[in-house]
Amino acid sequence: MLTIAAAAITLALIFYSIAVWWERAMGKLRGRQLLLFWLGLACDATGTTLMGKIAGSAFDLSFHGLTGLAAILLMLFHAAWATLVHASKEEEPKLKFHRLSVAVWAAWLVPYVSGMVYGMSRLR
Repeated sequence: MLTIAAAAITLALIFYSIAVWWERAMGKLRGRQLLLFWLGLACDATGTTLMGKIAGSAFDLSFHGLTGLAAILLMLFHAAWATLVHASKEEEPKLKFHRLSVAVWAAWLVPYVSGMVYGMSRLR
């Protein structure tokens, strides 16, 4: 189960990173990027759920637990907001959306990296 959880969280990193930096390079939010945001969220939620089962608890009040919860909530807000922006007829929000995307991606990296550090420190 650990391998599947790690693969899911790594896929979340891949999908989310591609979507964020592709959107920034293109200068406009597009449907394919929106799909990758949702896939990244789904993979992160799956991996986090599996990691919680392995740890024996779904959530703890540690730095990693709190930042992880915040990151998933941010990703959910981000994907939902991206859906609304993409469905909108207005072009300006689509052109500026990458600012939010980069901020959410950077915030998501905190629990990703802390989870790796925490996991590797337990291997000793």
